[in-house]
Amino acid sequence: MSASPKSFNPLLRYEDFSISFGSGRREKFAVHHLDLEIGVGERLALVGESGSGKTLTALAPLRLEPEGAKVSGRIWWSGKEDLHQQAARAPVDLLAMPIQEIRQIRGREIAMVFQEPMTALNPLFTIGNQIIEAVQVYQPLISKGDCMAVAIDLLRKTGIPEPENRFYSYPHQLSGGQRQRAMIAMALACKPRLLIADEPTTALDVSLRLQILDLLKELQEEAKDEGGMGILLITHDLNLVKHFAHRVAVLNQGNLMEAGITKQVFERPEDPYTRALVNSQPLRQLAPVMPLAPVLLKTDNLSVSYPSAESSSWFKKQARHSVLRKVSFALKQGQTIGVIGESGSGKTTLGMAVLGLLGDSAAEVTGEVDVLGNDWQQLQSAQRRALRASLQVIFQDPFGSLSPRMNVMQIIAEGLDVHFPNLSAAERESRVLDMLREVGMDRTALTRYPHEFSGGQRQRIAIARALILRPQILVLDEPTSALDVSIQKQVLALLSELQKKYNLAYLMISHDLAVIRAMSHEVMVLKGGKVVEFGDTESLIQNPRQMYTKELFEAADLT
Repeated sequence: MSASPKSFNPLLRYEDFSISFGSGRREKFAVHHLDLEIGVGERLALVGESGSGKTLTALAPLRLEPEGAKVSGRIWWSGKEDLHQQAARAPVDLLAMPIQEIRQIRGREIAMVFQEPMTALNPLFTIGNQIIEAVQVYQPLISKGDCMAVAIDLLRKTGIPEPENRFYSYPHQLSGGQRQRAMIAMALACKPRLLIADEPTTALDVSLRLQILDLLKELQEEAKDEGGMGILLITHDLNLVKHFAHRVAVLNQGNLMEAGITKQVFERPEDPYTRALVNSQPLRQLAPVMPLAPVLLKTDNLSVSYPSAESSSWFKKQARHSVLRKVSFALKQGQTIGVIGESGSGKTTLGMAVLGLLGDSAAEVTGEVDVLGNDWQQLQSAQRRALRASLQVIFQDPFGSLSPRMNVMQIIAEGLDVHFPNLSAAERESRVLDMLREVGMDRTALTRYPHEFSGGQRQRIAIARALILRPQILVLDEPTSALDVSIQKQVLALLSELQKKYNLAYLMISHDLAVIRAMSHEVMVLKGGKVVEFGDTESLIQNPRQMYTKELFEAADLT
């Protein structure tokens, strides 16, 4: 085992650490000669764009690097030698340790909270059983009854309501925020010295994001009695970093560009890349809506309900659960209406109802949806299909919405095949090329497949697919939530430019209030399926009438 470095004080320290793939001339470095450290009780944020090496850096101490990766350098760890005696030990190089010894450190000393809890949690076991499994790793001699008590206490500490009941719940029965809290409870079961949180709030609403980070702060404070705990946060949400981290480190293409006190890095960034990252907030570049602009999309008392879990009988009609309640709005040509609200508020249901994509489900839709002067509910299937060319959608995850078996030419031209079947092959290709250029791509993309593109490029392809039919209305369902801030800014600028050029109407659904502020003329605030506020974006942000709206804006640091 390698000798300890001189004057090693931090809890974890990367020293000349690199990760590469391939060999010889084809060797490519994902992380390049990194020197970084995190101390006991410290909160360090690792930020950077996709492909910058954040997650690979975080996985390396646990030796979870991908197959084929070559690691070099040293990762010094100052942990506990004996879990019962709490004896201190000399720092050890994790990269030089046998994998059997690393397994003893995983969970016990270094724990990880992953980005997507539905993927990380086992769907076949209850939340309680999964936490008990983690507790038994730390305390193998503890009884089953005591394990259960510890698990319930962990659920209570992480703020899950009714922990005694949630102990028996399966992952799919919890909300996104509750699943993330359960993941944190599992990670803390072994009382680790270091908690690595890899994008723990990406899929959560802004208020839930702050709740999760506040929870981590509280748990870190409680851990002082156990010797202290460091937190390494990987995220692309710079607003959260400002509120959470003591220090921030900026990665770009595997290179450490800058590291320092969070306030200093944000207020006085030294590196040009850091300055560009800090200034990547979306800009408001909206064109005003014309006074006599026609209404393209209108709803009147739109309501959606589903059968509830209550039992029904011959004498009692089955109860229904209302997801959307009498929502009314009018979207004009060239206008963007932003739809905000917490998880379960009805945002996505509103989008699906407007698109007419709830008809084959158990949903009961009442009220009116008027698309270009046509009553959507009363149209026949053939009439709806013809009208869909004017009403298109761009989804949150372009990788999930683009077929992996089709190349870009086939993906973008698919709508033309349905709505314009008489076009010749040359005309089809010409239209596809024109649209690719509109979204900032070229001919070389035609024969490539979705997996060969970055997240931002895939979203551009999704935009091209929607716009090639020359729609008048676009439903944007979280169109930038999966993108880094700099890529997000580019995609939003593109959407703004296209809206001005083609006078498009956007219904934008998002939990990112900075995006809503930049893109929307008006904002609709949903809570429990009801519209609690609706009005001009800037007026609403400056003077929210409802406490719920005010709390949303304060959580997003917009007021």
